[in-house]
Amino acid sequence: VQLQASGGGLVQTGGSLRLSCAASERLFSNSAMAWFRQALGKEREFVAAVRWSGGSTYSTTVVKGRFTISRDIAKNTMYLQMNSLKPEDTAVYYCALDRDDTGTYYYQGSYDYWGQGTQVTVSS
Repeated sequence: VQLQASGGGLVQTGGSLRLSCAASERLFSNSAMAWFRQALGKEREFVAAVRWSGGSTYSTTVVKGRFTISRDIAKNTMYLQMNSLKPEDTAVYYCALDRDDTGTYYYQGSYDYWGQGTQVTVSS
């Protein structure tokens, strides 16, 4: 499976962006997808995850109320709507696929496939 992330860019503080992550093939219902991010000089961190079956979502407290994760099963695509962006949201955002929905969404080792990353830069 190949994951193609897109939608990053440069935005001012308070602005919005929508990231997309398209899978190259149909995903089975026992899958989960997630967004991670890595700022310069920092470790990669969990942002949000969505279960393919049922659409339950999980996110880190840092982005709750500002970021919304969703998925479109027909398009094999996951989204991250990011509102009220802050400079500290600046990072490369990666999408990831867990083909077995292990349930440990925050753990990078749960994921079998990763996208190439898309840069999000928030200017102050």
